[in-house]
Amino acid sequence: MRIAQRIEKIPPYLFAEIDKKKEAALAKGVDIINLGIGDPDKPTPAHIIAQLNESARNPKTHDYPPYEGTKEFRTAIANWYLRRFGVKLDPATEVISLIGSKEGIAHVFLAFVDPGDITLIPDPAYPVYKTGTLFANGEPYYMPLLEENGYLPDLDKIDENIVKKAKLIFLNYPNNPTGAVADKSYFGEVVDFAKKYELLICHDFAYSELAYDDYKAPSFLEVEGAKDICLEFHSLSKTYNMTGWRIGFAVGGSEAIAALSIIKTNVDSGIFKAIQEAGITALTGPQDHIPQLIDMYTSRRNAVVDGFNELGWNIKPPKATFYVWIPTPENVNSINFANQVLEKTGIIVTPGVGYGQYGEGYVRVALTVDVPRIKEAINRLKQAGISYKNN
Repeated sequence: MRIAQRIEKIPPYLFAEIDKKKEAALAKGVDIINLGIGDPDKPTPAHIIAQLNESARNPKTHDYPPYEGTKEFRTAIANWYLRRFGVKLDPATEVISLIGSKEGIAHVFLAFVDPGDITLIPDPAYPVYKTGTLFANGEPYYMPLLEENGYLPDLDKIDENIVKKAKLIFLNYPNNPTGAVADKSYFGEVVDFAKKYELLICHDFAYSELAYDDYKAPSFLEVEGAKDICLEFHSLSKTYNMTGWRIGFAVGGSEAIAALSIIKTNVDSGIFKAIQEAGITALTGPQDHIPQLIDMYTSRRNAVVDGFNELGWNIKPPKATFYVWIPTPENVNSINFANQVLEKTGIIVTPGVGYGQYGEGYVRVALTVDVPRIKEAINRLKQAGISYKNN
């Protein structure tokens, strides 16, 4: 048996490796506090579950769904975009359902990248941007996300010879893993850049609703002229605590949506209709759980930031996502620090280098445990003598 060369280029998936370490520690009887993987710890709202129960009992949901998503689900998405961002979308041609946004993000590279084409992707970043490029036999070009630039790519520093060979630019704001945000003026710069070099903009927008301190995340499609050259990927996972349901969507220009659709219709058969009906309920039903989520994550964010700052760090609270991006102590790399924290305290944090070379020197902390457990984690770090200056 001979494995494809593209598989040999793919590193082990970061979160799968973290799971292995977690299971090994649990087997030893360690009381794990998992601040690693970004999976909401609260249940899906009850009215969404009730709709799934009702829809799943209806035999009309048991056949193959439309490949692009039901008309009703796509209409609910378009209406949500209009309410939330003031963006008008044609449900028939500018919206497509996804089996979670991760699936669509991975497949978009197959739709637009030929062997040898360059993709402009951020670093650090969600690993799928890189692996999607490699699956398409493309060549990733890494745009550094640096603290001094607000974790925004400096477009002027990208070699023009590189850009001319590129097919697309991938961005993600609010950002995983850094928690950084971008405003519409920066998005406007990206749109001008993409038009100049005939690039497709791909925007991972999964954390749009997890925003704090009166911050509201803008959509790329709010920028004039963006829609025709942009695909924006979204998910019900984080806003509605539906990670396991695998339901998301992409919106944007009809030409880009059609290209992505060609890949999807040949690879998958769509989302179970009952889940789409539950998704409609999520988008159109009561939204009162969202302010409650924001309050909860704000309290957790403050507990993490205050706790680490008491241990010698100087962290500013992020405006969005449920992550805090924390520098490692000087001369300690992210993997060693994460391992040390796990071994000494039973706490899992994610090494920044897993998100790319520019993630080295950081770890990501997810706000997916309650405040008492966060305080317990801080206390364990204190008792273990782990601090920013004494490590």
